Amino acid sequence: MSAGTGPTGEGPTADGPIGEGPAAKPPRERFDAAGRRVLLVCVAGGFTTLLDQSVLNTSIPALREALHAQPAHLQWIVAGYSLAFGLALIPGGRLGDVKGRKWFFVTGLALFTLVSLVSATATDPGVLIAARLLQGAGAGLVNSQMIGTLQDVFDGQLRARALGMYAVTGSLAFALGPPIGGMVLAAAGPELGWRLTFLLNVPFGVATVALAARHLPRPRPAARHADLDLVGLLLVGALTLALMLPFVQPPGWTGWLGFTAAALLLLGTLARWQRRYAGRGGHPLIHPALTRSAPYALGTATAMAQFGSSLAASLVLTMFLQDGLGLSPLGAALVALPSALAMATASALAWRVVQRFGRRTITIGMIGSALAMLGSGLVAHWAPAAVLPWLLAMLQLLSGASVGLMGSTNQAFVLRHAPAEAAGVSGAILQMTQRIAAAVAVSALSGVYLRATAGGGGHRSAYLAASVVCAAVAGLAVLASVFAGRAGGREQREHEPVAMSRGRTAVR
Repeated sequence: MSAGTGPTGEGPTADGPIGEGPAAKPPRERFDAAGRRVLLVCVAGGFTTLLDQSVLNTSIPALREALHAQPAHLQWIVAGYSLAFGLALIPGGRLGDVKGRKWFFVTGLALFTLVSLVSATATDPGVLIAARLLQGAGAGLVNSQMIGTLQDVFDGQLRARALGMYAVTGSLAFALGPPIGGMVLAAAGPELGWRLTFLLNVPFGVATVALAARHLPRPRPAARHADLDLVGLLLVGALTLALMLPFVQPPGWTGWLGFTAAALLLLGTLARWQRRYAGRGGHPLIHPALTRSAPYALGTATAMAQFGSSLAASLVLTMFLQDGLGLSPLGAALVALPSALAMATASALAWRVVQRFGRRTITIGMIGSALAMLGSGLVAHWAPAAVLPWLLAMLQLLSGASVGLMGSTNQAFVLRHAPAEAAGVSGAILQMTQRIAAAVAVSALSGVYLRATAGGGGHRSAYLAASVVCAAVAGLAVLASVFAGRAGGREQREHEPVAMSRGRTAVR
């Protein structure tokens, strides 16, 4: 992973200090013809896999009616994709390192595209859940190869620009997903429309597979033996399931205590295994140096809480607009559209804000996000139905701008403080933890909303409850951001005397 970008390559680079003023700009480099073709393939692959999640959110109510899906089914359909996506990133990246990336990219995207056809033709919730898990695994395999390919092919400024374009692709897919899904459902009707939203991936996927087979560089293995830490991966997966399952199938107080004990046991076992595996000379799933770096760990916690709460809030809002307010899928998409547009705009301008406010930009953005989530729940509970969509759209504008400001800035901060011995895996770990957090948050918050409405509490009260929980999770991100800033400041002050001493020695 480039030192100057996050796993999505967004925003300010970590090569220059955050908030310490602009640095001298190097001469602008240009992509050659081969580089442009590689970049096109990676951007197309990213767009194809990242569009899937945002389009699906708009289709959830129609899908539920067509398949007679229960709340637990819907939670797995949505959260399973993020879970499999996150768990596939690390082994996918390691396999690409060992065997070369090209054919893993092609295989992952072909799997994703083929299973999209299965999703579109599913007649049973169980089949769709299995297809979504496979789609997520394919998407994780593809995205791990994209990040690695951009690092292999480009250096310096070109690498930062390439990873930045990959990030813009993600924002564009997120912005276009809801209106595209809404228009498809409006044109084709709910029964056929939700199936067509899955088929949207197919032409993009087929074209990208053909381009990848032709233009991606030939495989260049970098190691002789795979070191995948499968035990660590299984422990992370089991820990995630222990956190998700109580929300998918509420087990009662005794069951909650059992799942809590299981989660704590798995967490302790994972920590011990990672230390043991590293001590034997292996490459553990989560490098111990990453957990010892307070700025990295706290910044990752901030990213997890932000990513999970944002995706969960977006899904619950879409369900409330259609189920609670009776809006059409297109109407619901238009209410959410200001968030996506504001996010894209704020992400492009974030580096200017960082130059003015420094590391505080992350905390300010998270505060704005938490307030937008809480405000959405309050106005949904109290405002008249006639003006509610307009008020929610205004709050979505604040939400998108807040996330756009802090998302890219936090990623740059996190990777800037990754220990040198774990720099290569720091970005993949960050992206994996965000996806796993999304799986847990989406399953939990959709469960809160769906069970509150099923219990007769009303859609407004259910949306308020879910929004309050989302705001609380975002509040945890605010606290983590504050502590991360303080830890980063201490680390910088500790390193300054060492750097000055080295400088004096070099002068002598």
